[in-house]
Amino acid sequence: MFKASLTCLFCTTVLLASSSAHAEATPSSAPPSTSELLRQFGSAPNGLARYSYLTSVIPVLHGDDKSLAQQLLATVDSELGLYDEALMTFPFDNRIAPPRKMPLPAVDDWHSVDAAYAVEKLAAKRHIVMINEAHHDAHTRELTLELLPRLRALGFQYFAVEALGEEDPNLMQRGYATDQSGTEYLLEPLYGEIIRQAIKLGYILVPYDPERASLNDRDTQEARTLYEKVFAKDPKAKLFVHAGYSHIDKAPGNLGDDIQPMAMQLKQLSGYDPLCVDQVQFRDVAVGGIDFGFYSTVAVGFMPRGPIVLRNRHSDTIWTSDSLRHDVTVILPPAAERDLDVNGIMKADVLRREIVLPRTPFDLDDRPDWLTLNHQRVAFPIALDMCNGQLPCVIEAHYSNEPDTAIPADRYTFTHTRSHNVLYLYPGRYRLRAWNASGATLSQQDIEVPGP
Repeated sequence: MFKASLTCLFCTTVLLASSSAHAEATPSSAPPSTSELLRQFGSAPNGLARYSYLTSVIPVLHGDDKSLAQQLLATVDSELGLYDEALMTFPFDNRIAPPRKMPLPAVDDWHSVDAAYAVEKLAAKRHIVMINEAHHDAHTRELTLELLPRLRALGFQYFAVEALGEEDPNLMQRGYATDQSGTEYLLEPLYGEIIRQAIKLGYILVPYDPERASLNDRDTQEARTLYEKVFAKDPKAKLFVHAGYSHIDKAPGNLGDDIQPMAMQLKQLSGYDPLCVDQVQFRDVAVGGIDFGFYSTVAVGFMPRGPIVLRNRHSDTIWTSDSLRHDVTVILPPAAERDLDVNGIMKADVLRREIVLPRTPFDLDDRPDWLTLNHQRVAFPIALDMCNGQLPCVIEAHYSNEPDTAIPADRYTFTHTRSHNVLYLYPGRYRLRAWNASGATLSQQDIEVPGP
């Protein structure tokens, strides 16, 4: 049975759009209870089966259960390589606006710097670096992957991963994650690549997220686990932490006024002030549309092509939108190039918190450009022919020396009749495998991906 982790799904959300990437069928049956919804989701044998179940049941759900199912489906979309669909399935904006006392940066005072380079420089004299992600937005994993070798070169030897579980003792020796290695977030290919690269680089992987904990106690248990597994045994250790959302905050508020975030508590336990890097606040949530508000105001000014941070032109300091909680604010590029097309819109409209999804023409099947990972991976064409007439169908690429149970290098899911798409892969040898919702292999072939 698949184990779904619901402890870190989307908190403090504000619904600003109601568009969905999935067509809703006419309701034909009574909605399941919350417990039945979770049971059916958890007992499905694979991501495609979970996808099929959720898309069939969402039309009959209402209120909190519908919101929960959309959250689950967004995670499954991401797992299946449907990255734009993941953002549109759960079109909620849980980004917290910068404090009023913190003005948005202007181009006259700030200039953009590559985020990985800037974090590397700031981390040189730190013992803890923390970076967060939005679980259904895999774009927030690109920077972590880029930071792994840079921080390892600085002497960071421990890598703590929220999605890792305790039930895979052979992970380090094996060298790759499987669906038994942790929660559902780990099934997404880029998360799997993070684990694969961390092991190759010689990091000691540290699971730290409690399997069972109340919302009020979770951050306390996380901080205590990290301290006991790392600093209690190795007081001068250097620790890199990949976490979700506001667990990297240094002050209460975003998780509730009564909850002290994990980063805040780990600082108290270890005596080390962590370098906290936020990248969920300034990200585009309006794929194919326009993301009005503080994100577009900053992104239009600095036009990021990859993850960037801002450096002051006069003092050389790095900008943070909330200095009480974070040391660094990362600005991610738009999900689609046209998402920053605000020409002709009045300034008052740009400052309004609103999302428009999507604008036409927009092809949801075009995979996002960031999947090249700064042009390290190349587009490899795939065709519906591998599915042997069956839909929906998943096509995934496994490294040639890894089995089908490994988290793949990339995957894409054909859900309707589009006949071609691409996978994004590093140069090398792979095994392509097509499979259906029962998990049966429909076809497979060996390929070699040439360099860019």
